[in-house]
Amino acid sequence: MSLCAIDFDWADGHYTFALPIAQLEELQRLCDAGPMVVAERLRHGVWKIEDIHATLRLGLIGGGMEPIAALRLVKTYVHDRPWGENVLPALAIINAALFGKPDEPVGKSPADGEESDPPARTESSISETSTASAS
Repeated sequence: MSLCAIDFDWADGHYTFALPIAQLEELQRLCDAGPMVVAERLRHGVWKIEDIHATLRLGLIGGGMEPIAALRLVKTYVHDRPWGENVLPALAIINAALFGKPDEPVGKSPADGEESDPPARTESSISETSTASAS
């Protein structure tokens, strides 16, 4: 599964969404904008219909769903619903593709088999001496 995958409850169940490069390229073509532009439109409430529709449909496909099943779900739970209720799910999907899942640790990826190093202490860090003298 792609590192850009995110899963959450949406529509009638729990689904995995991902926008690997093939789906991002298709999203870019369909929306006539790069993924950051689509994300900004969603974030700022100046989205286009295709920003929502394509992000959800392609996210389902990238997450492993068959294209016809993804299209059927989007037609049922996007086209026949108020469009605004799908803005946040679409934004979560594109943000995961661009920046990773919100709960992913910063640093080396799990694929590296290592965790990131703790932050280095600097002279500006609070030391035991300065803490003791402040008491």
